[in-house]
Amino acid sequence: MLADLLVQLVNGLASASTLFLLASGLSLIFGVTRVVNFAHGSFYMVGTYAGIAVAERIGGPGGFWIALPAAAAAVAILGVIVETSVLKRIYAAPELFQLLATFAVVLVIKDLALMQWGAEDILGPRAPGLKGAVEIGGGFVPEYDLLLIALGPVVLVLLEQLFKRTRWGVLVRAATQDREMVGALGVNQAWLFTGVFALGSALAGLAGALQIPREPASLNLDLVAITDAFVVVVIGGLGSLRGAFLAALLIGIVKALCVAAGTVELAGIPFNFSKLTIVVEFALMAITLALRPWGLLGRPQRESHAARSQHLVVTPGRRFWTSTGALLLAAAAAPLVVDEYMLVLATDVLIFALFAVSLHFLMGPGGMASFGHAAYFGVGAYAAALLVKSAGWPMLPSIAAAPLLAGAAGVFVGWFCVRLSGVYLAMLTLAVAQIAWSIAFQWDDVTGGSNGLVGVWPAEWAATKSRYYWFTLACAAGGIGVIWLVIHAPFGFALRAARDAPARAEAIGIDVHRVQWLAFPVAGAVAGLAGALFVFSKGSLSPETMAISRSVDGLVMVLMGGVQTLAGPVVGAAVFTWMQDEILRHTEYWRLVLGGAVLLVVLAFPRGIVGSVGHLWRQRA
Repeated sequence: MLADLLVQLVNGLASASTLFLLASGLSLIFGVTRVVNFAHGSFYMVGTYAGIAVAERIGGPGGFWIALPAAAAAVAILGVIVETSVLKRIYAAPELFQLLATFAVVLVIKDLALMQWGAEDILGPRAPGLKGAVEIGGGFVPEYDLLLIALGPVVLVLLEQLFKRTRWGVLVRAATQDREMVGALGVNQAWLFTGVFALGSALAGLAGALQIPREPASLNLDLVAITDAFVVVVIGGLGSLRGAFLAALLIGIVKALCVAAGTVELAGIPFNFSKLTIVVEFALMAITLALRPWGLLGRPQRESHAARSQHLVVTPGRRFWTSTGALLLAAAAAPLVVDEYMLVLATDVLIFALFAVSLHFLMGPGGMASFGHAAYFGVGAYAAALLVKSAGWPMLPSIAAAPLLAGAAGVFVGWFCVRLSGVYLAMLTLAVAQIAWSIAFQWDDVTGGSNGLVGVWPAEWAATKSRYYWFTLACAAGGIGVIWLVIHAPFGFALRAARDAPARAEAIGIDVHRVQWLAFPVAGAVAGLAGALFVFSKGSLSPETMAISRSVDGLVMVLMGGVQTLAGPVVGAAVFTWMQDEILRHTEYWRLVLGGAVLLVVLAFPRGIVGSVGHLWRQRA
C-alpha cells in the first residue's frame, strides 16, 4: 500500500512539473498583455508533435534531447507569428473579444496539425538513458519522472532570476503592475509584449515536448491542456509564478492520492476515488475561489476595460417592431419553401440563438462572462430526457420542467459566482460546468454515462420536421421575448447599474450582489429551455451536450454577433451554425476555414457583426 502510494505521488509530482511549465507561460502572457490566451493549449500540442518530429528526424540518443529545446524554439516562433499578426491588432479590444480571436487561432492550428501529422495518435520515443525504473520504498518509479520532478523547481528559479536580475525582466514586472507607466517611460511595449509572448509560448512548447515519453501526440491535447493550465493559473493567482507552482503541486498530489486510494467503503457504500481524477482540479478551483477569490498567491484584478465600453439601452421604435414582425413571419413561412435538411438546420439555429441570448444576458447587461454556460443547457436537456425516459412524462410537461430545474441550478451557481469578477468568475463557472459534466459522464445508472440517453423523440403531434420547427420557433421567440422584457424592466436597469457603477448602485440602494445573483436563474432557465428543445430535436444526448466545447460555441456566437445588443447573439448563432454546417459539408479542414472566418470577423468587425453594422449605420446617418 505504501509503495503504491509512493509511486502515485512520484507520478503526480512529475505531472505537476509539466503542468507548471505550461501554466507559467499562460500566467506570464496574461500578467503582461492581459490576454486570456485560449491558444496556449495549441502551443502545447504543437510542442508535442514538433518534439516527436525532430527526435525522429535526427534519430539516435541525441535526437530526443535536441528535440526538447528545438520544439520550444519552434513554438516560440509560432507564438510570435500569432502575437504580431493577430493579437497586436486587438490589444485595445475588450478582453472577451481577444478570447474569441485566440479561439479562432485554436481552430486554425488544429487543422494545420491535422494536415501535417494526420488524425492518428503518434507515439514518441522514450528518453535515452532514462528508460529504466528506480526502486524507492519498495516501489519502482520511472527515472524520467524523477527528471521532470527536478525540472519544475529549476525552471521556477531560472524564471525568478530572469525577472529579478535582468533589465528586461524588471520591465516585464513593471508592465505586470502598470502598463501605462511603462509606456510613459519610453519603453517599447510592442517588443516587450512580443518577447513575453515568445517566452510563454516556448514554455508551453517545452512542456509539450517533455511529455513525449509519457503520452502520445494527439489533436485533442489542445483543449485538455488549456483547461488544465487555466485551472492552475486561477488556483495559484493570475500572474503569480509561485502561485502556479504551488497550484500545480497541489493538483498533482491530490490526484495521486485519489488514484492511490482506489475504491473505499464509506458508511457501507463503495466509493471509487480514482474516478475523481477527471474533476478533482475543478473542485479544488471552486473551493479556492470560494475561500480566496484571487487565488492562493494572486491579487485583486483591476476593473476590465470591457465593462466601460457598454452602451445605454435604446428604446426601440416602430421600425424595430415592424422589422421584428416581418422576420417572425418569414421564419414561420420557412417550412413552406425549404426542404427538410434546411428545416433541421433552421431548428438548430433557433435553439442555439436561444442559448446564445441567455448567455448574452449574463455577459451584456450583467457584465459577467461565463465559460461554463453549457451546464444549464445540459441540465435542461438531461432533465427533459430523464422525465420522459424514467418518469414517463409527456413531452410538453418535460420541456416545461426543464427551465425550472436549470433555473434552480442557476440559483445555486450564482450564489457562489457573484462574489467574484472578471476571469475568476468565468473560471468558477467553468469549474461548475466541468463538475456537472463529470457527473453526467460517470453516473451510468441514471444518465447512461458516456453512451448518454437515446430514444427521446417529440410527441406525435410534433413529430414532423415542420411541426417541431414551428414549436421551436414559438419557444425561442417566447424565451428571447422574456429576456427582452427583463432587460427593459427595472430589474434590467438595476443590473446595468450594478455592472457599470457598482459603488454608485449601492449608494442609491441597489443590492448589487442580489441583482447579479438573480440574473443567473433567469439566464439558466432560458438556456435550460434551449437544452430541452435540443434533445427532442436530436432524439438523444450525451455528456458532450454540456462539455467545454459547447460553452465555447456559445461564447463565439455572442461575440461574433456583438455583445452590445440582443440581436447580436441571434445573428451570431445563425452565422456560426450555418458556417459550421456549410463548411463541414465541403471540406475536411472545416476548422481552418471557420477559424479564418472568425479571425476575419474579429479584425474587420471589432464590435461584432451587429455592433459594427450599427456603428456604420449611425456614422452615415
